[in-house]
Amino acid sequence: MNRIPAAALGLGLAGLIPFLWGALTLVLPALGQWGMSTLGPRFVGPYVQLAYGSVILAFMSGVLWGFATKTDGPVAATGYALSVIPALWAFLFTGGGPVSAAMYLMIGFVGVLGLDWLFWKQGLAPAWWMQLRVLLTMVVVACLAVGVL
Repeated sequence: MNRIPAAALGLGLAGLIPFLWGALTLVLPALGQWGMSTLGPRFVGPYVQLAYGSVILAFMSGVLWGFATKTDGPVAATGYALSVIPALWAFLFTGGGPVSAAMYLMIGFVGVLGLDWLFWKQGLAPAWWMQLRVLLTMVVVACLAVGVL
């Protein structure tokens, strides 16, 4: 396996903070109360996870679009078409209540992992890409599951 570049790993792990924070504020009610009174209700529990998760799914669409630009012809066309799915998924399926929205985000992140694998298998993503994406996806899905359970 190829080593994940330090910047990509560090920034990827930093990107987990809103998911971890949201899960912690659900598991630790006192922290949730502190966060609500200090930061506001939008930045605790499932609300921070759902808002940020939707943003990240849209971000991942852009990443995949970038991978598609590394090729041409039918492979590129398919890559462009597939790359818009995560953003559309977030737009269409995360508007319900917090439990259903979190479940749809979990499905969305697992689905993006499948798309990551496809782009990686085609040589469009860096060699270390799947190591990073599996790690980040596992943490994101686990944090979202806290809100569902």
